[in-house]
Amino acid sequence: MDKILVHGGHRLSGSVKISGSKNSALPILAATLLTKEPCTISRVPDLSDIHYMLTILSELGCEVERASGVVQIKAEKIKTEAPYEIVRKMRASVCILGPLLGREHEATVSLPGGCVIGDRPIDLHLRGFEALGAAVRVSGGNVKILAPNLRGAKVSMRSKFGSTVLGTGNVMMAAVLAEGTTVIDGAAEEPEVVDLANFLIAMGAKIEGAGTRKISIEGVKELHGAKHEVIPDRIEAGTFLVAGAISGDEVTVSRVNPAHLSAVTEPLAEAGFDIRLAGNQITIRPGAKRSALKLDTVPYPGFPTDMQAQMCALLAITGGISVITENVFPQRFMHIAELKRMGANIDLQGSTAVIKGVPQLSGAPVMASDLRASAALVLAGLQADGTTEVNRVYHIDRGYESIDEKLNELGAHIERVKA
Repeated sequence: MDKILVHGGHRLSGSVKISGSKNSALPILAATLLTKEPCTISRVPDLSDIHYMLTILSELGCEVERASGVVQIKAEKIKTEAPYEIVRKMRASVCILGPLLGREHEATVSLPGGCVIGDRPIDLHLRGFEALGAAVRVSGGNVKILAPNLRGAKVSMRSKFGSTVLGTGNVMMAAVLAEGTTVIDGAAEEPEVVDLANFLIAMGAKIEGAGTRKISIEGVKELHGAKHEVIPDRIEAGTFLVAGAISGDEVTVSRVNPAHLSAVTEPLAEAGFDIRLAGNQITIRPGAKRSALKLDTVPYPGFPTDMQAQMCALLAITGGISVITENVFPQRFMHIAELKRMGANIDLQGSTAVIKGVPQLSGAPVMASDLRASAALVLAGLQADGTTEVNRVYHIDRGYESIDEKLNELGAHIERVKA
């Protein structure tokens, strides 16, 4: 098992190219199950989660070819049951339910695994399938769904923690081949939902309203093959912007969509950093003075929960008292204890972190608990005095393509070693 050693105190500068979005690529790859014809997906990031998804698709009978960020998939003959040994490693594997149900009218998938960031049920997914006429049974750790006749219906994706991105995508993928019209109310508005909808439309689906709270889907009899380029990963881009804020002279993230990142760039500007947008690039420079922040995580277009841990790392070394309230996954604060090991002054009060900035952190052995927490610990190590040893880095490889290499190209001193 690898670990990452971050030797702190080195300033970052330069430009980094952002990879394709993991959270877009996973459901888009799953959506290729909806047609027998070949599909070509480009700008697919090289991540362990992507590897698991391609393995699942292969196990289901798909022909899969991958080279230089381009994946070609042909799902001519497919099975309807996904193996536990692969599914257990990745929560996003649940997104194969929708396309299997839409095309084959049945699916059996093990309850998913993934990060340990609190309860992340798939109840909304299943409720959506039931609204379309499916019979759902959970038994022996498996979800079994049968739907001889999928029919369009009104489906609600609302919950007390906001809409579900995967759930919206899952129901959308099932509905594109259902008879009649489906209306998803309280749909997730994230760019990743729009990206999936655009791919489905390229395949022949009839979808309106993606990116709003109400999505309308008129079912069609069949879909055809298509080509698609995955959107840039806004969370990776945000992570590198925070890296520039923590320890940068001038850092530019390129191949991004700035409109997708306003919920990150606006707080950074409020905190005193100089943010400049130019085409598909965003540059961050130090400002005259840093300021504390008050942030609340909410679904898109608000401040994303996937950037909460990284901002904790930045605010830990920002003067004053900052407050971050986690409204999406209230238990997503396992990185706090590790940041405190590095000298951060953070008081966790329920789902709110009260952060009193300190001048500098100290390198220490820390343990990554989930994907974004691991990124936050690496970022904290950039500014820390001494060496930070981040263990369980398989988490970071789930969602960041060569993060250590990209940071080193900006001037960081990071080693990946065997634990």
